[in-house]
Amino acid sequence: MIFALIGILIGAIIGLLLPYTYNSTYSLYITVAILASLDSVFGGIRASLEERFDIQVFLSGFFGNSILATFLAYIGEMFGVPLYFASIFTFGGRIFDNFAYIRRLLLYKTNRYKQDNKQILDEGE
Repeated sequence: MIFALIGILIGAIIGLLLPYTYNSTYSLYITVAILASLDSVFGGIRASLEERFDIQVFLSGFFGNSILATFLAYIGEMFGVPLYFASIFTFGGRIFDNFAYIRRLLLYKTNRYKQDNKQILDEGE
């Protein structure tokens, strides 16, 4: 998991340092693609904590979800129907679900560590 956090940090720094801009007409497509990508990242972190992470599943979800969300936004714009809402509700909900699960799992592991090492921690005080 530490490698994932380092990768996110490096990506954020590179993103801030590169002077890249895009046309504002693409902002809808970029935002739904980022939302879908974040869903995959949180799912990957959850899978890593559960010790069942698979790089092929992660990469296929990362790119597949981003492409599908962007495609839905594009098709919706062509027909005048806001299909991007499907991506927002689906991926947004899954991000919050994964975050809640990650939080609970980390709290459980932390409390379990404290319980398992209670005697060692008490002797150190």
